[in-house]
Amino acid sequence: MNEKLTLPLSIIIAGLFIGGGIYLNGKMAKENPTPAQQTIQQQQAKSENLENVLKPVDANDHVLGNPKARILIIEYSDTECPFCKMFHSTLISIMQEYGTQGEVAWVYRHFPVYDESTGEYLHSKAPKEAEALECAGELGGDSKFWEYTNKIYEITPSNDGLDPKQLTTIATGIGLSSNAFNTCLESGQYTARVQADLVNAQELGASGTPYSVVVDTKTNQYYPLDGAYPYADLKNAIELILNS
Repeated sequence: MNEKLTLPLSIIIAGLFIGGGIYLNGKMAKENPTPAQQTIQQQQAKSENLENVLKPVDANDHVLGNPKARILIIEYSDTECPFCKMFHSTLISIMQEYGTQGEVAWVYRHFPVYDESTGEYLHSKAPKEAEALECAGELGGDSKFWEYTNKIYEITPSNDGLDPKQLTTIATGIGLSSNAFNTCLESGQYTARVQADLVNAQELGASGTPYSVVVDTKTNQYYPLDGAYPYADLKNAIELILNS
């Protein structure tokens, strides 16, 4: 095993995530608010609770890549969050490098951030957009779910800047029936599904987006990611896991 893995892998990966350029809740954390070792310990304590709270991946999930991959990246995302838009591109690059080899799989879940103190969503358009993703999946399967998801992140200006009319335009642009899509979207049949993902994200302790959990399926280790991690940091963590 590589020399740098003589320390527990969980400590190394936690330190790597903490030490990198991390975007948290709409800003970049340039300094650690607490000493590095204390922060790593907090990260480890948090990861120990994730297994019992994280909803298991099942047939209802949207999985890109091999669901039996060594590494699962389970992301909770808000389509109108600018940092989710950034992280979406990062994960596309990760999947291009590791997904084709069956080493990493990406699980997408919804987290239109809800502020319980105000009783409002941070981005008011995000819940319906999340339902639109589900409708694309219903009408065209997982391939259309991912195609629709990629397109909405590509074109949205973020922060509630997407014209709702674009939801149907995206659907027809990827070959879906506009009538069937609109019927699905207007029915509200996926409102509960989106809400269930949101609740699970809150149960995990997520307060902002994107929020992800990296799962090492070989060792059953869980690593929480708060924020939009840069490609280099995520790649380094993946390499550490794969080489352990």
